Amino acid sequence: MNPAPTPEPDAPRDLVGIGIGPVNLSLAALAHPLDGLDTVFYDQRLAFGWHPGLLIEGATIQVPFLADLVSLADPTSPWTFLNYLRSRERLFPFYFAERFHIQRAEYDAYCRWVCENLPGLHFGHQVDAVRWNPERDLFEVDYTQLDSDGEAEALGRTYTRNVALGIGTEPYVPDPLKPLVEAPGVPVVHAADYLGHRAALLAAEHVTVVGIGQSGAEIFLDLLRNRPAGHEKLHWLGRTEAFAPMEYSKLGLEHFTPDHTRYFHALPESTRDRLVEGQWQLHKGIDAATIAAVHDELYRRTLHGGWPDAVLTPGVRVRTAGRVATTKVELHLEHTLQDSRSRLTTDAVVLATGYRERPLDRILAGLDPYMRRDHQERPRIDEDHRLVLDPSVTGTVYVQNAETHTHGVGAPDLGLAAWRSAIVLNSLTGSEAYALPGRTAFTTFGLTQRRHVPPPREAPELTPLVDDRR
Repeated sequence: MNPAPTPEPDAPRDLVGIGIGPVNLSLAALAHPLDGLDTVFYDQRLAFGWHPGLLIEGATIQVPFLADLVSLADPTSPWTFLNYLRSRERLFPFYFAERFHIQRAEYDAYCRWVCENLPGLHFGHQVDAVRWNPERDLFEVDYTQLDSDGEAEALGRTYTRNVALGIGTEPYVPDPLKPLVEAPGVPVVHAADYLGHRAALLAAEHVTVVGIGQSGAEIFLDLLRNRPAGHEKLHWLGRTEAFAPMEYSKLGLEHFTPDHTRYFHALPESTRDRLVEGQWQLHKGIDAATIAAVHDELYRRTLHGGWPDAVLTPGVRVRTAGRVATTKVELHLEHTLQDSRSRLTTDAVVLATGYRERPLDRILAGLDPYMRRDHQERPRIDEDHRLVLDPSVTGTVYVQNAETHTHGVGAPDLGLAAWRSAIVLNSLTGSEAYALPGRTAFTTFGLTQRRHVPPPREAPELTPLVDDRR
């Protein structure tokens, strides 16, 4: 897609989106049919890619396909996953496949299809700063246009009334392992880069996977399936005290509804922080089918006697780590409940240690004087996903997937992306651009929350197909 010329200063945008991951792509798709809304979205990457290092064959997303970019706000949108299948003449095969949870690679392909057809998306544009211009009552968004090699090619500036931040998350590396990851030639990689190093990891004599969440399970299973029986030479360890399944009961999933989001936002700050820590199994456990597949593969390898050469140990943290010679890594381990310590020498390490929200401070440094913060210096974000700014700022900065501290564990969930985008667009347009339900869960969260209970629907009178009156 060729970059569009920067609008003239007297033609401000209604909305500039920063980042084109699934959440802002959802916003762009739902904004597309709204008449008179002038939007543009920037991303520093040269093309869309959704966790490319984790598109392991057979790995599925953990939400149903209806959690696409638009369906839960507008199932009639042309940007639904089902319409993507129709455009590819794959609707009937999908129907007979009976898949409620699609593969990650297919979700990535769907998002890339949207990017190829939706106007107003500009990749290769690195946003450098966002500032408020009080003389014009507009935001200034400065960016660097990149060439096909990712090098700076030109500078630009866009003026806008509103901004939507969707810069997503970044890989998290524990402090003891940072020196190893940053050192050249050391076989320590984050799970985000797994597929790019898969061949070297399969060739390594011994591999250790650190982290026992979903990504760690998928990577351990992939390595296990592709290493010779009896010579697997795998370690899988992590801090969590068990290889715990993710909470996936139907009522448990109601924590990922707008009802729970509203309830969570109304809680005191200290209560929200305690609650997020205690809800880890809602989003950091392992899918039960993946746990079963790991056990099945381990069991299969006992068929002819003996046990697979694989060690699975929960409740272990990495205290420190260092290099041994030039080709090996030594991990210093501690079992917290047993109060014991050990050392593990390995040829390669995969860090399935998760992701963290990208800090907003760098890109919003120009807005710092106007930002309101909580007791831990985090940005305050209102119920409609807007940064709380000084009243002198008449524009709005919307935040997507960077508000777990104010909106709960559902903030990064794909199932809430379309609903949140609809909230943003309704707020931005000052109208009900998208009609949203008043109630979304059977669970009543809290005693004082007012609930809208729709009246029961009466069955309409049926008109006889044949008038048999004589």
